[in-house]
Amino acid sequence: MNTLAADPVGCPGGPAPPSHTDAGDPAPFVRRVGKENRLSLSVRGAKCGACLSRIESAVAALPGVTSARLNLSSGRLDVSWSGELPAVRISDAVASIGYGAAPLGTNASDTAHKKEEQSLLLAMGVAGFATANIMLLSVSVWGGHGEMGEATRQGLHAVSGIIALPTLLFSGRPFFSSAWSVLQRRQTNMDVPISLALVLAFSVSVTETIRGGEHAYFDAACMLLFFLLIGRFLDARVRRRAYSAARDLAALASRTVTRISEGGTYASVRSEEILPGDRILLAPGERAVVNMLIETGASEVDESLVTGESLPRFSEPGMHLMAGSINLSQPLTGKATAASSDSLLSDISRMLEAGEQKRSAYRRIADRAVSLYVPVVHSTALLTFLGWWLSGLGLRESILIAVSTLIITCPCALALAAPVVQVVAAGRLFRGGAYLKSGDALERIAACDHIIFDKTGTLTLGTPRLLAENLPAGLIDHAAQLARASRHPLSRALTIAAGPGPIAAKVQEHPGLGLEGNVNGTGCRLGSAQWAGANATGHKGATLFFARGNDVPVELRFEDDLQSDAASTIARLRKLGLGVEIVSGDRAEAVAEVARSLGVPQWTAAASPQEKVQRLEQLQTEGRQVLMVGDGLNDAGALALAHASAAPGGALDISQSASDAVYSGGLAALPLLVRTARKARLVMLQNFAFAAAYNLVAVPIAVLGHATPLVAAIAMSGSSIIVCLNALRLNIAAEKPA
Repeated sequence: MNTLAADPVGCPGGPAPPSHTDAGDPAPFVRRVGKENRLSLSVRGAKCGACLSRIESAVAALPGVTSARLNLSSGRLDVSWSGELPAVRISDAVASIGYGAAPLGTNASDTAHKKEEQSLLLAMGVAGFATANIMLLSVSVWGGHGEMGEATRQGLHAVSGIIALPTLLFSGRPFFSSAWSVLQRRQTNMDVPISLALVLAFSVSVTETIRGGEHAYFDAACMLLFFLLIGRFLDARVRRRAYSAARDLAALASRTVTRISEGGTYASVRSEEILPGDRILLAPGERAVVNMLIETGASEVDESLVTGESLPRFSEPGMHLMAGSINLSQPLTGKATAASSDSLLSDISRMLEAGEQKRSAYRRIADRAVSLYVPVVHSTALLTFLGWWLSGLGLRESILIAVSTLIITCPCALALAAPVVQVVAAGRLFRGGAYLKSGDALERIAACDHIIFDKTGTLTLGTPRLLAENLPAGLIDHAAQLARASRHPLSRALTIAAGPGPIAAKVQEHPGLGLEGNVNGTGCRLGSAQWAGANATGHKGATLFFARGNDVPVELRFEDDLQSDAASTIARLRKLGLGVEIVSGDRAEAVAEVARSLGVPQWTAAASPQEKVQRLEQLQTEGRQVLMVGDGLNDAGALALAHASAAPGGALDISQSASDAVYSGGLAALPLLVRTARKARLVMLQNFAFAAAYNLVAVPIAVLGHATPLVAAIAMSGSSIIVCLNALRLNIAAEKPA
């Protein structure tokens, strides 16, 4: 959320202080894939293209390295190499050029990001405390103007300086270290004029205090530092969360697999060691982490993470099982059809990475303003000093005018133009049930003109519900005695409808068919129409049949209810000018029914994760900017690659991490999200226009020597207040209905 991020010629945070790898020797985290070694590191401190180039070049120069790719958004560095290169050489190479490194997903990598955020929060608190105290002393100086003795005024200035010095040294470190880092590389960024303004304002204040001058500007320096640290803290928080999708998916994929050797022995190995053709045992309750072809066994398989389909699929020999599926009932054995690096989970991981890279390349409004602002400020202040000094004005007076120019043009209003809007917008959205996760999310959401919904768990509740009307008395209780012995989603829905109760005697579950057992001494069956001896009906939802003894089987119908506000939300989104369609991995008849109920003519069923991405890319080639809304692992790639994305609060962690916003309390938060984002973009543009106009008026006044540093500080603070007040209008505008 920080507008100072991603300057084209240097990154604001700069690299982390040179250090050894954050987590010791990374050798235990090396994966052997074929003839190559692979290692994933979490890199701390890389925030710009220059950082990316330096790190990749440093690692690629090591002997045997065949590939080194850094994802700026997630901070993930993937390295492949052959030969005997020790893994610690890779982390040392990263650390030697000033960046922190730890194996991805370790406590050390998480701790490093959290420590950075906590450090900025502490620095912000110190700057805020110092600003408040120095302002109290400054009010005494201003209020006693003309009556206060010189010794008293000088003493108050001295106390202010004593407070300001440790504050600048401690809280100013993020800006000073960043400025020094880019200057060493003969580059510049936004932190250079900020650091100059802080140092010069403090230095001139010290000089004026020593010589008994009337004015000092310690309050201006600390106040500016406090405002800027707010934005830097928000940026650090966003970056800490940005890499969590890749980390979570890596944790999901990096599991052990039971491999069956040619001699028939069983051994647990890491998923990275599985090669095509290896035989695998998938026990009940286990998740497949590689794609496999079933050879023996028959079982119900939960593919909801892969397809979005809420009901299990019966799998038997000859059928393919995708990575991410969960075996529910019986053991399965089969052959791996691809290495873990070529599985569906890896495909989704690559989609996430591509989406993060795409977003990191998105140039925010603030970034474009910064790229124009930095050289102008540098040149103006330098030319002002040289012009007055060469014209015969004294060195002290020339420096004062240059400092006034730096202070009056100091990028406080510019630095706050976007962060304060995002803070206000985030607060409004939070009250409305939505949480922003990405620094540039508002701008990208505002640009969207088309929205794609997943079905299960997004437009629908994602859990089947028994339609209990017109069923014979006692039938639900009897059927539930069989259902309580099963983990099948329809059995669970039946159990919920019936409530607590006993389990039938001698219950047996037959994969792909159903259950049988004795209820009050009578043999009963619960399952498919074929299993219960009934004829299938035309019900579009899910069904079970219950047969008691020789009685005619009774059909139990289930429906996945729509979200209560789905229809009204889609109507409001259309009123906002967005096109709406549904792309789901569910069955065609289920998707068609939901689309018909909501009046959505454009829909796609049985879509794989790759097909969802292909639909996004097709729309993008047509010039559409897509907002993707989904909740499953099969949606994660599309969520990452869409122009903007949102996930419900009950979605998988990976899907939430891949999205720009998370909402709760129903779909009604989505129109609010779009409306607020559009208004926020407008307010940002207004703030930048005001900051530009302010500088056009203020710069000539300061350059001509008509503004003292005190007047410049007041003008700078006033411009910041105006920017903040303009941002507060979002609270009013966002309340208006669509």
